[in-house]
Amino acid sequence: MDKIQSDCPYPGCFFCVMKEANPSKRRASVLKFFRELPSQDDDGQVLPISGLWNTAMAHPNDPEFINLGIFECMAALIWKGLKNRRWLAHDQNIYIPYYAAHIIGSYTMNMEEFAERAVRAGVIPPLVELLRGRLTWVEQRVAVRALGHLATYPSTFPAVADHGEVLELAIQLASSSLEIVYSHFYQFVDRRLGYHCDLLTRGMGGVEMESRKAEEWASQLQCWSLQLINCFAFKPEFLHDICKADFLIKLPGMWGGLVNENSPAGVGLLRTICQSKVGRGHVANIPGTIDALCNIARSSDDWQYMAVDCLIWLVQDASTCHKVIDKVAPTLIDLANISTLGDYKKLGDTIVTVLQEFMQQSENSRNTINAQTKAEIDELLRSKQSLKLEKSMPKEDLHIKQAAALVVKLEGNSLFSSGNIAGAAEKYSEALALCPMKSKKERVVLYSNRAQCYLLLQQPLAAISDATRALCLHSPVNRHAKSLWRRAQAYDMLRLAKESLLDAILFINECSQSNNPDLSLKQNKVPDYAERLVKKQMRAAWLFREAALKHGGVHCEGDASDAFGQEGDDSEWETASESDAEKDARGEADDETEWKNDGHREDFCEKS
Repeated sequence: MDKIQSDCPYPGCFFCVMKEANPSKRRASVLKFFRELPSQDDDGQVLPISGLWNTAMAHPNDPEFINLGIFECMAALIWKGLKNRRWLAHDQNIYIPYYAAHIIGSYTMNMEEFAERAVRAGVIPPLVELLRGRLTWVEQRVAVRALGHLATYPSTFPAVADHGEVLELAIQLASSSLEIVYSHFYQFVDRRLGYHCDLLTRGMGGVEMESRKAEEWASQLQCWSLQLINCFAFKPEFLHDICKADFLIKLPGMWGGLVNENSPAGVGLLRTICQSKVGRGHVANIPGTIDALCNIARSSDDWQYMAVDCLIWLVQDASTCHKVIDKVAPTLIDLANISTLGDYKKLGDTIVTVLQEFMQQSENSRNTINAQTKAEIDELLRSKQSLKLEKSMPKEDLHIKQAAALVVKLEGNSLFSSGNIAGAAEKYSEALALCPMKSKKERVVLYSNRAQCYLLLQQPLAAISDATRALCLHSPVNRHAKSLWRRAQAYDMLRLAKESLLDAILFINECSQSNNPDLSLKQNKVPDYAERLVKKQMRAAWLFREAALKHGGVHCEGDASDAFGQEGDDSEWETASESDAEKDARGEADDETEWKNDGHREDFCEKS
């Protein structure tokens, strides 16, 4: 040990201390190190702090450093950086407040006991100062992460809430985080702070990697802000401050992007808000938020079930149901045949029960129901009654109904092929009326075919409705490739880029796994039409697009090539060379009729 210390240029070096073989001496040395570090001005302090950061990330549940005063040390270092700018600018000390806040967040993310120790150590006030933006957005990111962890636990939430500005700061940050990161880092490469670049890439990448990581960190900054707000949303006394109309209308659009798909983001917060009667009252008064929830509930988003929960609770609440039913009922009806969604079993049955109870309550209510809404719910309830009756129906009768539906469907296919799209849609409707409710595979095809007709008839809402019904009936749910593609196109017609993008990506995934020769990817190439749509929607749904439009990074809103403020890197979708694509086109000359509407491929109706 003496030899190691004599070779080290830093007296009391933390790394030398950690090599001490005697546990008692080691603890005493670490304790001394934590106590003395904030008062020292030696060079090289960032090295042990970055080492502690690695340890906290790797072993967040280890109590050793907690018991020896790491929280007190980190709080003191943050204060030092805030109050002593000369020290902060010296050597590499600029990194220290970031690492200190990150260490606090890592050690408090799993253990309530550690969070309690952190609060007693006084970490909240300096974290709040970072949250205010006293340094930069990079420190705000780790501060909101740490405060979100502290607010998660019942015993430490009051200490966070006692700082009344925390909630308002988190709301402001959730709303402005993407613009902040875009304007302060992403937009101007030559103005990027060196330590930001180092933290983003760990010194392992250039400008392109910095930009990609900036998107990821911006998404995390927004999502962690929403997570902190979510802790407050469970408390009714804070809902009035959260449920401002201008914030609620933005929430569904805070989706985390493809770079942060593990966070429920805005829809997760809306779900928490809708668990409260007060919250539901606020949400029901924002039509745009209801529309967005309906879109998410119909989409292939991982958090689809959260939007469905919100819609169900709004309909079940007597004080909100009549405000939202005309918008919500069509969506719930489309989802009424869904069996399982995530951990939810028999979700479709739950939806039917909710709508049935609403109709029963409405009969005794003074509130009137829109005639079309009533008719659609009545039709759903009749279809469920038909399904019950089919269980006692002789097999021969069911076969007759199936055969009749098949004949009418084939008539629809013939009309479609001859160009009579409206006539084909009518035939598919007739076939659906004849087809037994239990014949799910046949009904999937009929709904999907009719969705294709509605697309060609320029009726995207009807196409989305039928494609969603097909996807709900399909097993597994949301995995019928042609319906995904048709709904992706319908969402594109409505300029709903996120929803279109998610469906298009799932469509490609399904094609890659399909045994159907019409769908399987040839030579592992993404179909040109799908590749084009994904590129278009990735640009339109780009995390920084709104900020770029505001700050001049996008020169023409309709020009997809400028959507990133620069030429986008399409390399991950360049799966086939131009010559290969031309060969494929020549080899499929007989299918030229499949191409319509701005180069989007319109698949033939299914024959099966």
